[in-house]
Amino acid sequence: MSEHDHDHDYDHETDRQVTEAQRAALKLANVDESERNAALNSIADAIREREDEILAANAEDVEAAEGMLERGEYTQALVDRLKLDEAKLEDIAGMVESVAEQDDPLGATLEARELDADLELYRVAVPIGVIATVFESRPDALVQIAALALKSGNAVILKGGSEASESNRILYEIIREATADLPAGWAQLIEAHEEVDRLLELDDKVDLVMPRGSSDFVSYIQDNTQIPVLGHTEGVCHVYVDSEADLEMAEDIAFDAKVQYPAVCNAVETLLVDEAVAADFLPGLVERYEKAGVELRGDETTREIVDVGAATDGDWRTEYGDLELSIKVVGDVYGAVEHVNENGSKHTESIVTEDTDAAETFMTGIDAASVFHNASTRFADGYRYGLGAEVGISTGKIHARGPVGLEGLTTYKYYLEGEGHLVASYSGEDAFPFSHRELDAEWTPGERSGE
Repeated sequence: MSEHDHDHDYDHETDRQVTEAQRAALKLANVDESERNAALNSIADAIREREDEILAANAEDVEAAEGMLERGEYTQALVDRLKLDEAKLEDIAGMVESVAEQDDPLGATLEARELDADLELYRVAVPIGVIATVFESRPDALVQIAALALKSGNAVILKGGSEASESNRILYEIIREATADLPAGWAQLIEAHEEVDRLLELDDKVDLVMPRGSSDFVSYIQDNTQIPVLGHTEGVCHVYVDSEADLEMAEDIAFDAKVQYPAVCNAVETLLVDEAVAADFLPGLVERYEKAGVELRGDETTREIVDVGAATDGDWRTEYGDLELSIKVVGDVYGAVEHVNENGSKHTESIVTEDTDAAETFMTGIDAASVFHNASTRFADGYRYGLGAEVGISTGKIHARGPVGLEGLTTYKYYLEGEGHLVASYSGEDAFPFSHRELDAEWTPGERSGE
């Protein structure tokens, strides 16, 4: 078989899968909430029941990844993200159940307006349609994305990293079997790079692409498709310790934001410290970081206070995803805002201070999806936000921003309920006036509010 024929086979199979997903999406949009919730609970039960199979498949992925780590081709952070254990599987099952417990995002009336007597306009939440996701090594991402797609009535195309291929296959199989009563093909798994390239060409069938990865990866997706892209890029997150911070609180927050789980996108990568408190604050925190194995780098002022390595210009824009951190001393809150806006990735930023004016300056001045006051950046998470789960954290500004949950996977339709109304009645010298009166009403097919 020639290389051209091989690529053609990928194109044919991808076209088939996407077409099947498109047909399923039209049906899934009308599946009752109770059926969608029952399917989600079936997924959670099946994950628990097939724990041994999942862990066995995951062990194959981890073993292969550790070999790549020894050869310097993978990072320890990637291997850590890849690993599953009994506790993580229980968390995954619980996450699926929490998605089922969320309010139904479909059919909600977002706006209602009377245009004239018995002529009422409703804006109602509906699924986006077919969503394609390309994500990194965390196998739990596949389950999160599938669960949110199902709850929001969307068909989904799933493409995980090759390093998690065995884990992704068994999890996909479990999801497919647990949802056998739903429209066939609502979830599809693709694995080859060639399939992704073909997928990006199908803008007539795929409604949204959500890549999770580096800025370069997201840019590649954006440059190679006409499908709308909702990107989850890297997290170059900051904690700024203000001159009016409670330093004990600040130390705990800065430590948690880096050490609690350094491999994720909401972990802090740069610590900013006001020059007024740097000498008092840094020595104790640096000692605590070093005991936890954190490799530290600092600017010149920082290195005059504590013994750490020298930070380069590139460090200020680096997502380490590991036990590494850069430290910079700034003049005041305005210096912190300037540094973050110049070097951050618009993900999550935090200020520690007891000065409400400084907090307001930082929070309103920072361009990021999430900005916190006296809290660890690690709270930037769909589950912690009460969204049930997330398909990713959007660092853009269009459609959805920050952790993207169920609402971010819906769009809307306008429904107009009339009684034989004609546009001709609203034009010319004897035109009827529009009332354009806001209504407190929910859309019910064939009915009007009666207000």
